Amino acid sequence: MLLAEKLANWTSKLRYTDLTADAIHETKRRFIDSLATSLGAYKSKPATIARQTAMALPLAKGGAVVLGTKHRTTPDMAAFANGAHIRYLDYNDTYLSKEPAHPSDNIAATLAVAQAANRSGKDLILATAIAYEIQCALCDAASLRANGWDHVTYGAFSATLGAAKLWSLTAEQMVHAQGLAGVCNIATRQTRTGQISMWKACAFSNACRNAVFATNLARQGFTGPHEIFEGPKGVFKQLTGRRFQVKLGSKRLGYMINKTYIKFWPAEYHAQSSIDAALRIRKEFMKDGYTWKDIDRLRMESFEAAVSIIGSEKEKWRPTSRETADHSMGYMTIAAFIDGDVTRATFEPRRFRNKKYLNILDRTSIVEADDLNRGYPKGIPNRLKLRMKDGRVYEKTVKYPRGHAGNPMTDEEVEEKFRRLAEGVIPTKLQNKLLRDMWSLEKSKSVKNLWQFQVGR
Repeated sequence: MLLAEKLANWTSKLRYTDLTADAIHETKRRFIDSLATSLGAYKSKPATIARQTAMALPLAKGGAVVLGTKHRTTPDMAAFANGAHIRYLDYNDTYLSKEPAHPSDNIAATLAVAQAANRSGKDLILATAIAYEIQCALCDAASLRANGWDHVTYGAFSATLGAAKLWSLTAEQMVHAQGLAGVCNIATRQTRTGQISMWKACAFSNACRNAVFATNLARQGFTGPHEIFEGPKGVFKQLTGRRFQVKLGSKRLGYMINKTYIKFWPAEYHAQSSIDAALRIRKEFMKDGYTWKDIDRLRMESFEAAVSIIGSEKEKWRPTSRETADHSMGYMTIAAFIDGDVTRATFEPRRFRNKKYLNILDRTSIVEADDLNRGYPKGIPNRLKLRMKDGRVYEKTVKYPRGHAGNPMTDEEVEEKFRRLAEGVIPTKLQNKLLRDMWSLEKSKSVKNLWQFQVGR
Protein backbone atom coordinates (compact mmCIF):
# COMPACT_ATOMS: atom_id res chain seq x y z
CA MET A 1 0.00 0.00 0.00
CA LEU A 2 1.26 3.45 -0.90
CA LEU A 3 1.76 5.89 1.97
CA ALA A 4 -0.80 8.27 0.45
CA GLU A 5 -3.29 5.37 0.40
CA LYS A 6 -2.58 4.55 4.05
CA LEU A 7 -3.13 8.18 5.08
CA ALA A 8 -6.28 8.41 2.97
CA ASN A 9 -7.77 5.18 4.31
CA TRP A 10 -7.13 6.17 7.92
CA THR A 11 -8.61 9.63 7.35
CA SER A 12 -11.63 8.29 5.52
CA LYS A 13 -12.49 5.75 8.23
CA LEU A 14 -11.96 7.90 11.33
CA ARG A 15 -15.12 9.12 13.07
CA TYR A 16 -15.78 11.66 15.81
CA THR A 17 -16.68 8.83 18.18
CA ASP A 18 -13.16 7.43 17.64
CA LEU A 19 -11.61 10.48 19.29
CA THR A 20 -10.69 10.44 22.94
CA ALA A 21 -12.17 12.96 25.36
CA ASP A 22 -8.65 14.35 25.84
CA ALA A 23 -8.21 14.92 22.10
CA ILE A 24 -11.57 16.68 21.83
CA HIS A 25 -10.82 18.92 24.78
CA GLU A 26 -7.33 19.75 23.51
CA THR A 27 -8.69 20.63 20.06
CA LYS A 28 -11.00 23.20 21.65
CA ARG A 29 -8.05 24.64 23.58
CA ARG A 30 -6.15 25.00 20.30
CA PHE A 31 -9.01 26.95 18.71
CA ILE A 32 -8.91 29.32 21.68
CA ASP A 33 -5.13 29.62 21.48
CA SER A 34 -5.15 30.15 17.71
CA LEU A 35 -7.78 32.86 17.89
CA ALA A 36 -5.72 34.47 20.64
CA THR A 37 -2.58 34.63 18.51
CA SER A 38 -4.67 35.85 15.56
CA LEU A 39 -6.09 38.75 17.55
CA GLY A 40 -2.66 39.60 18.87
CA ALA A 41 -1.41 39.83 15.29
CA TYR A 42 -4.49 41.54 13.88
CA LYS A 43 -2.95 45.01 13.48
CA SER A 44 0.38 43.77 12.15
CA LYS A 45 1.40 44.61 8.60
CA PRO A 46 1.57 40.99 7.32
CA ALA A 47 -1.88 40.15 8.74
CA THR A 48 -3.35 43.37 7.36
CA ILE A 49 -1.97 42.74 3.87
CA ALA A 50 -3.15 39.12 3.89
CA ARG A 51 -6.60 40.19 5.10
CA GLN A 52 -6.94 42.87 2.44
CA THR A 53 -5.81 40.45 -0.26
CA ALA A 54 -8.48 37.93 0.75
CA MET A 55 -11.17 40.60 0.99
CA ALA A 56 -10.49 41.60 -2.63
CA LEU A 57 -12.23 38.31 -3.57
CA PRO A 58 -15.74 38.74 -2.15
CA LEU A 59 -18.47 36.12 -2.16
CA ALA A 60 -22.11 37.14 -1.85
CA LYS A 61 -22.89 33.93 0.03
CA GLY A 62 -21.18 30.78 1.19
CA GLY A 63 -17.42 30.73 1.33
CA ALA A 64 -15.46 31.28 4.53
CA VAL A 65 -14.93 34.11 6.98
CA VAL A 66 -11.96 36.47 6.86
CA LEU A 67 -11.04 36.72 10.53
CA GLY A 68 -12.09 39.89 12.32
CA THR A 69 -14.53 40.88 9.60
CA LYS A 70 -17.99 39.94 8.35
CA HIS A 71 -16.52 39.45 4.91
CA ARG A 72 -16.63 36.03 3.23
CA THR A 73 -14.26 34.91 0.54
CA THR A 74 -13.19 31.70 -1.18
CA PRO A 75 -12.05 29.04 1.31
CA ASP A 76 -8.52 28.94 -0.08
CA MET A 77 -8.05 32.69 0.37
CA ALA A 78 -9.66 32.62 3.82
CA ALA A 79 -7.17 29.90 4.77
CA PHE A 80 -4.31 32.07 3.55
CA ALA A 81 -5.41 35.21 5.37
CA ASN A 82 -6.43 33.55 8.63
CA GLY A 83 -3.30 31.42 8.65
CA ALA A 84 -1.13 34.53 8.48
CA HIS A 85 -2.93 35.87 11.56
CA ILE A 86 -2.50 32.63 13.50
CA ARG A 87 1.22 32.38 12.74
CA TYR A 88 2.61 35.92 12.68
CA LEU A 89 3.52 36.38 16.35
CA ASP A 90 5.27 33.00 16.51
CA TYR A 91 3.01 32.38 19.49
CA ASN A 92 0.92 29.47 18.20
CA ASP A 93 1.50 25.87 19.22
CA THR A 94 4.44 23.65 18.37
CA TYR A 95 5.50 20.05 17.91
CA LEU A 96 9.17 19.05 17.99
CA SER A 97 10.51 15.83 16.54
CA LYS A 98 12.77 14.88 13.63
CA GLU A 99 11.04 17.81 11.96
CA PRO A 100 9.69 20.76 14.00
CA ALA A 101 6.26 22.17 13.17
CA HIS A 102 3.39 24.43 14.24
CA PRO A 103 0.36 22.13 13.83
CA SER A 104 -2.28 24.76 14.67
CA ASP A 105 -1.40 26.32 11.31
CA ASN A 106 -3.72 23.62 9.92
CA ILE A 107 -6.71 25.27 11.63
CA ALA A 108 -6.76 27.95 8.93
CA ALA A 109 -7.59 25.25 6.37
CA THR A 110 -10.01 23.15 8.42
CA LEU A 111 -12.03 26.16 9.58
CA ALA A 112 -12.29 27.61 6.07
CA VAL A 113 -13.51 24.36 4.53
CA ALA A 114 -15.85 23.58 7.43
CA GLN A 115 -17.49 26.95 6.86
CA ALA A 116 -17.66 26.57 3.08
CA ALA A 117 -19.18 23.09 3.49
CA ASN A 118 -21.47 24.22 6.35
CA ARG A 119 -20.23 21.48 8.66
CA SER A 120 -20.81 21.00 12.40
CA GLY A 121 -18.52 21.64 15.33
CA LYS A 122 -17.91 17.91 15.71
CA ASP A 123 -16.89 17.73 12.04
CA LEU A 124 -14.45 20.59 12.54
CA ILE A 125 -12.94 19.03 15.67
CA LEU A 126 -12.48 15.70 13.88
CA ALA A 127 -10.87 17.25 10.79
CA THR A 128 -8.53 19.35 12.91
CA ALA A 129 -7.46 16.34 14.99
CA ILE A 130 -6.79 14.50 11.71
CA ALA A 131 -4.62 17.31 10.38
CA TYR A 132 -2.63 17.39 13.63
CA GLU A 133 -2.17 13.62 13.48
CA ILE A 134 -0.93 13.56 9.88
CA GLN A 135 1.50 16.44 10.27
CA CYS A 136 2.99 15.23 13.55
CA ALA A 137 3.26 11.65 12.27
CA LEU A 138 5.19 12.88 9.23
CA CYS A 139 7.43 14.97 11.50
CA ASP A 140 8.16 11.86 13.56
CA ALA A 141 9.04 9.88 10.44
CA ALA A 142 11.73 11.98 8.74
CA SER A 143 13.44 15.34 8.80
CA LEU A 144 12.98 17.87 6.02
CA ARG A 145 15.18 20.49 7.68
CA ALA A 146 18.23 18.24 7.38
CA ASN A 147 18.04 18.51 3.60
CA GLY A 148 17.18 22.20 3.40
CA TRP A 149 13.39 21.86 3.06
CA ASP A 150 10.80 23.52 5.25
CA HIS A 151 8.29 21.85 7.58
CA VAL A 152 5.36 23.47 5.76
CA THR A 153 5.96 20.92 3.00
CA TYR A 154 4.39 18.32 5.31
CA GLY A 155 1.61 20.82 6.00
CA ALA A 156 0.42 20.56 2.42
CA PHE A 157 -0.48 16.92 3.14
CA SER A 158 -1.98 17.42 6.60
CA ALA A 159 -4.13 20.40 5.62
CA THR A 160 -5.27 18.54 2.50
CA LEU A 161 -6.49 15.54 4.46
CA GLY A 162 -8.23 17.72 7.04
CA ALA A 163 -10.00 19.58 4.21
CA ALA A 164 -10.75 16.33 2.40
CA LYS A 165 -12.52 14.92 5.45
CA LEU A 166 -14.77 17.98 5.62
CA TRP A 167 -15.61 17.83 1.93
CA SER A 168 -16.31 14.06 2.26
CA LEU A 169 -13.86 12.94 -0.40
CA THR A 170 -13.53 9.23 -1.01
CA ALA A 171 -10.25 7.55 -0.08
CA GLU A 172 -9.34 7.43 -3.77
CA GLN A 173 -9.99 11.16 -4.16
CA MET A 174 -7.89 11.82 -1.06
CA VAL A 175 -4.94 10.09 -2.72
CA HIS A 176 -5.30 12.36 -5.75
CA ALA A 177 -5.65 15.41 -3.49
CA GLN A 178 -2.35 14.55 -1.77
CA GLY A 179 -0.67 14.27 -5.16
CA LEU A 180 -2.05 17.62 -6.28
CA ALA A 181 -1.07 19.36 -3.06
CA GLY A 182 2.28 17.68 -2.58
CA VAL A 183 3.82 17.94 -6.01
CA CYS A 184 3.74 21.72 -6.24
CA ASN A 185 4.07 22.88 -2.60
CA ILE A 186 7.66 22.05 -1.78
CA ALA A 187 9.13 24.88 0.29
CA THR A 188 12.79 25.62 0.98
CA ARG A 189 13.97 26.44 4.46
CA GLN A 190 15.29 29.81 3.31
CA THR A 191 12.09 31.14 4.94
CA ARG A 192 13.77 30.71 8.35
CA THR A 193 17.40 31.41 7.43
CA GLY A 194 19.44 34.57 7.98
CA GLN A 195 17.47 37.79 8.47
CA ILE A 196 13.87 36.55 8.46
CA SER A 197 11.12 38.31 6.52
CA MET A 198 7.35 38.66 6.75
CA TRP A 199 7.00 35.49 4.68
CA LYS A 200 7.51 33.44 7.86
CA ALA A 201 3.93 34.42 8.77
CA CYS A 202 2.60 33.12 5.47
CA ALA A 203 4.69 30.08 4.62
CA PHE A 204 2.23 27.61 6.15
CA SER A 205 -0.85 29.67 5.32
CA ASN A 206 0.25 29.42 1.70
CA ALA A 207 0.45 25.65 2.11
CA CYS A 208 -3.10 25.76 3.53
CA ARG A 209 -4.31 27.86 0.61
CA ASN A 210 -2.86 25.44 -1.90
CA ALA A 211 -4.07 22.41 0.05
CA VAL A 212 -7.65 23.70 0.00
CA PHE A 213 -7.34 24.47 -3.71
CA ALA A 214 -5.97 20.98 -4.45
CA THR A 215 -8.68 19.30 -2.38
CA ASN A 216 -11.38 21.25 -4.18
CA LEU A 217 -10.01 20.05 -7.53
CA ALA A 218 -9.83 16.43 -6.36
CA ARG A 219 -13.42 16.42 -5.09
CA GLN A 220 -14.53 17.38 -8.59
CA GLY A 221 -12.64 14.47 -10.14
CA PHE A 222 -9.29 16.08 -10.93
CA THR A 223 -6.44 13.55 -10.73
CA GLY A 224 -3.04 14.12 -9.16
CA PRO A 225 0.46 12.72 -9.69
CA HIS A 226 0.69 9.07 -8.70
CA GLU A 227 3.05 7.84 -5.97
CA ILE A 228 3.69 11.29 -4.49
CA PHE A 229 5.83 9.73 -1.76
CA GLU A 230 7.33 6.59 -3.36
CA GLY A 231 7.74 7.72 -6.97
CA PRO A 232 11.15 8.16 -8.66
CA LYS A 233 10.77 11.96 -8.25
CA GLY A 234 8.63 11.83 -5.12
CA VAL A 235 9.08 12.95 -1.52
CA PHE A 236 11.26 10.02 -0.44
CA LYS A 237 13.72 10.38 -3.31
CA GLN A 238 13.82 14.16 -3.55
CA LEU A 239 13.20 15.49 -0.04
CA THR A 240 13.87 13.03 2.78
CA GLY A 241 16.38 10.74 1.10
CA ARG A 242 14.74 7.64 2.53
CA ARG A 243 11.47 5.76 2.62
CA PHE A 244 9.38 5.74 5.77
CA GLN A 245 6.04 4.70 7.21
CA VAL A 246 3.98 6.53 9.80
CA LYS A 247 2.22 5.57 13.00
CA LEU A 248 -1.31 6.92 13.34
CA GLY A 249 -3.46 7.30 16.42
CA SER A 250 -6.52 5.51 17.71
CA LYS A 251 -8.84 5.63 20.69
CA ARG A 252 -6.64 3.07 22.43
CA LEU A 253 -3.31 4.71 21.60
CA GLY A 254 -4.41 8.34 21.82
CA TYR A 255 -3.74 11.15 19.36
CA MET A 256 -0.86 13.42 18.53
CA ILE A 257 -2.67 16.63 19.42
CA ASN A 258 -2.17 15.77 23.08
CA LYS A 259 1.58 15.54 22.53
CA THR A 260 1.92 19.05 21.13
CA TYR A 261 2.66 22.22 23.10
CA ILE A 262 1.02 25.59 23.64
CA LYS A 263 3.49 28.48 23.85
CA PHE A 264 3.76 30.40 27.07
CA TRP A 265 5.98 33.12 25.53
CA PRO A 266 5.83 34.60 21.99
CA ALA A 267 9.15 33.08 20.93
CA GLU A 268 10.50 30.29 18.74
CA TYR A 269 9.83 27.14 20.72
CA HIS A 270 13.39 25.92 21.21
CA ALA A 271 14.02 29.07 23.25
CA GLN A 272 11.06 28.56 25.61
CA SER A 273 13.11 26.66 28.18
CA SER A 274 15.97 29.16 27.89
CA ILE A 275 13.55 32.00 28.65
CA ASP A 276 12.10 29.96 31.51
CA ALA A 277 15.58 29.34 32.94
CA ALA A 278 16.52 33.02 32.60
CA LEU A 279 13.45 34.14 34.50
CA ARG A 280 14.15 31.67 37.29
CA ILE A 281 17.77 32.84 37.56
CA ARG A 282 16.62 36.47 37.50
CA LYS A 283 14.48 35.87 40.59
CA GLU A 284 17.50 34.40 42.34
CA PHE A 285 19.97 37.14 41.50
CA MET A 286 17.50 39.90 42.34
CA LYS A 287 16.86 38.24 45.69
CA ASP A 288 20.63 38.35 46.23
CA GLY A 289 20.70 42.07 45.52
CA TYR A 290 21.96 42.02 41.93
CA THR A 291 20.43 43.66 38.84
CA TRP A 292 20.91 42.90 35.16
CA LYS A 293 23.63 45.59 35.11
CA ASP A 294 25.78 43.25 37.21
CA ILE A 295 25.83 40.59 34.44
CA ASP A 296 29.31 39.85 33.08
CA ARG A 297 28.68 37.09 30.57
CA LEU A 298 26.29 34.30 29.66
CA ARG A 299 26.99 30.80 28.39
CA MET A 300 24.01 28.99 26.86
CA GLU A 301 24.25 25.22 26.49
CA SER A 302 21.70 23.60 24.24
CA PHE A 303 20.93 20.92 21.65
CA GLU A 304 21.62 20.83 17.93
CA ALA A 305 18.21 22.00 16.71
CA ALA A 306 18.26 25.10 18.91
CA VAL A 307 21.85 25.99 18.11
CA SER A 308 21.29 25.48 14.38
CA ILE A 309 17.95 27.24 14.03
CA ILE A 310 18.13 30.14 16.50
CA GLY A 311 21.74 30.42 17.60
CA SER A 312 24.27 29.75 14.86
CA GLU A 313 23.80 32.46 12.22
CA LYS A 314 25.37 35.91 12.58
CA GLU A 315 22.00 37.53 11.81
CA LYS A 316 20.56 36.05 15.00
CA TRP A 317 23.12 38.03 16.99
CA ARG A 318 22.14 41.34 15.39
CA PRO A 319 18.45 41.05 14.44
CA THR A 320 17.08 43.77 12.19
CA SER A 321 13.50 42.52 11.94
CA ARG A 322 10.85 41.31 14.34
CA GLU A 323 10.88 37.94 12.62
CA THR A 324 14.62 37.53 13.22
CA ALA A 325 14.42 38.76 16.81
CA ASP A 326 11.87 36.07 17.74
CA HIS A 327 14.30 33.53 16.26
CA SER A 328 17.30 34.78 18.23
CA MET A 329 17.80 32.64 21.33
CA GLY A 330 20.48 34.94 22.63
CA TYR A 331 18.45 38.12 22.31
CA MET A 332 15.30 36.62 23.83
CA THR A 333 17.21 35.19 26.78
CA ILE A 334 18.94 38.51 27.45
CA ALA A 335 15.56 40.28 27.23
CA ALA A 336 14.21 37.92 29.89
CA PHE A 337 17.11 38.80 32.19
CA ILE A 338 16.72 42.55 31.67
CA ASP A 339 12.94 42.96 31.45
CA GLY A 340 11.68 40.08 33.58
CA ASP A 341 9.44 38.77 30.78
CA VAL A 342 9.24 38.20 27.03
CA THR A 343 6.18 39.79 25.43
CA ARG A 344 5.14 41.24 22.10
CA ALA A 345 6.89 44.47 23.11
CA THR A 346 10.19 42.54 23.29
CA PHE A 347 10.23 42.44 19.50
CA GLU A 348 9.80 46.12 18.80
CA PRO A 349 12.81 47.57 16.89
CA ARG A 350 13.56 50.05 19.69
CA ARG A 351 14.13 47.04 21.95
CA PHE A 352 16.20 44.67 19.84
CA ARG A 353 18.41 47.55 18.61
CA ASN A 354 19.01 48.90 22.12
CA LYS A 355 22.65 48.71 23.26
CA LYS A 356 21.76 47.51 26.75
CA TYR A 357 20.61 44.20 25.19
CA LEU A 358 23.29 44.09 22.49
CA ASN A 359 26.18 44.72 24.88
CA ILE A 360 25.29 41.63 26.93
CA LEU A 361 24.52 39.73 23.73
CA ASP A 362 28.13 40.39 22.67
CA ARG A 363 29.25 38.64 25.87
CA THR A 364 26.98 35.64 25.25
CA SER A 365 27.91 32.30 23.69
CA ILE A 366 25.96 29.18 22.71
CA VAL A 367 27.31 25.63 22.45
CA GLU A 368 25.90 22.15 22.01
CA ALA A 369 25.99 19.79 24.98
CA ASP A 370 25.88 16.02 24.56
CA ASP A 371 23.51 15.43 27.46
CA LEU A 372 21.08 18.05 26.15
CA ASN A 373 21.19 16.52 22.66
CA ARG A 374 20.18 13.22 24.24
CA GLY A 375 17.26 14.92 25.98
CA TYR A 376 15.74 16.29 22.75
CA PRO A 377 13.04 16.05 21.39
CA LYS A 378 11.38 14.34 24.34
CA GLY A 379 12.20 17.49 26.27
CA ILE A 380 13.48 20.94 25.33
CA PRO A 381 16.55 21.05 27.59
CA ASN A 382 18.47 24.33 27.83
CA ARG A 383 21.12 25.18 30.40
CA LEU A 384 22.20 28.70 31.31
CA LYS A 385 25.40 29.62 33.12
CA LEU A 386 25.29 33.29 34.08
CA ARG A 387 28.43 34.93 35.47
CA MET A 388 28.16 38.20 37.39
CA LYS A 389 30.90 40.85 37.40
CA ASP A 390 32.04 39.87 40.89
CA GLY A 391 32.49 36.23 39.85
CA ARG A 392 29.22 34.83 41.23
CA VAL A 393 27.75 32.16 38.92
CA TYR A 394 24.12 31.14 38.56
CA GLU A 395 23.21 27.95 36.70
CA LYS A 396 19.82 26.56 35.72
CA THR A 397 18.60 23.79 33.41
CA VAL A 398 14.98 23.60 32.23
CA LYS A 399 13.72 20.61 30.28
CA TYR A 400 9.94 21.15 30.19
CA PRO A 401 9.00 24.84 29.91
CA ARG A 402 5.50 25.94 30.83
CA GLY A 403 3.11 24.90 28.06
CA HIS A 404 5.06 21.79 27.04
CA ALA A 405 3.12 18.52 27.05
CA GLY A 406 5.29 17.57 30.04
CA ASN A 407 4.30 20.78 31.86
CA PRO A 408 0.98 21.85 30.26
CA MET A 409 -0.83 25.13 30.71
CA THR A 410 -4.14 24.97 32.54
CA ASP A 411 -7.43 25.90 30.87
CA GLU A 412 -7.38 29.08 32.94
CA GLU A 413 -3.92 29.97 31.62
CA VAL A 414 -5.08 29.37 28.04
CA GLU A 415 -8.04 31.69 28.63
CA GLU A 416 -5.78 34.29 30.24
CA LYS A 417 -3.51 34.23 27.19
CA PHE A 418 -6.57 34.69 24.97
CA ARG A 419 -7.81 37.70 26.95
CA ARG A 420 -4.37 39.28 27.08
CA LEU A 421 -3.98 39.12 23.30
CA ALA A 422 -7.59 40.11 22.62
CA GLU A 423 -7.37 43.17 24.89
CA GLY A 424 -7.63 46.35 22.87
CA VAL A 425 -8.76 44.46 19.76
CA ILE A 426 -12.23 43.24 20.73
CA PRO A 427 -14.41 44.12 23.76
CA THR A 428 -14.75 41.89 26.81
CA LYS A 429 -18.35 40.98 25.96
CA LEU A 430 -17.25 39.59 22.60
CA GLN A 431 -14.32 37.80 24.22
CA ASN A 432 -16.78 36.04 26.54
CA LYS A 433 -19.00 34.99 23.64
CA LEU A 434 -16.11 33.63 21.60
CA LEU A 435 -14.81 31.63 24.55
CA ARG A 436 -18.27 30.14 25.09
CA ASP A 437 -18.48 29.27 21.38
CA MET A 438 -15.16 27.45 21.40
CA TRP A 439 -15.57 25.63 24.72
CA SER A 440 -18.92 24.30 23.41
CA LEU A 441 -17.74 23.73 19.84
CA GLU A 442 -18.89 20.10 19.74
CA LYS A 443 -22.48 21.27 20.33
CA SER A 444 -22.55 23.55 17.30
CA LYS A 445 -24.73 22.35 14.42
CA SER A 446 -22.90 24.70 12.03
CA VAL A 447 -19.58 26.55 12.25
CA LYS A 448 -20.46 28.78 9.32
CA ASN A 449 -20.16 31.92 11.47
CA LEU A 450 -17.43 30.85 13.90
CA TRP A 451 -14.83 33.63 14.23
CA GLN A 452 -17.09 35.99 12.27
CA PHE A 453 -17.06 39.36 14.01
CA GLN A 454 -16.06 42.90 13.13
CA VAL A 455 -12.98 44.31 14.83
CA GLY A 456 -13.41 47.94 15.77
CA ARG A 457 -17.19 47.89 15.92
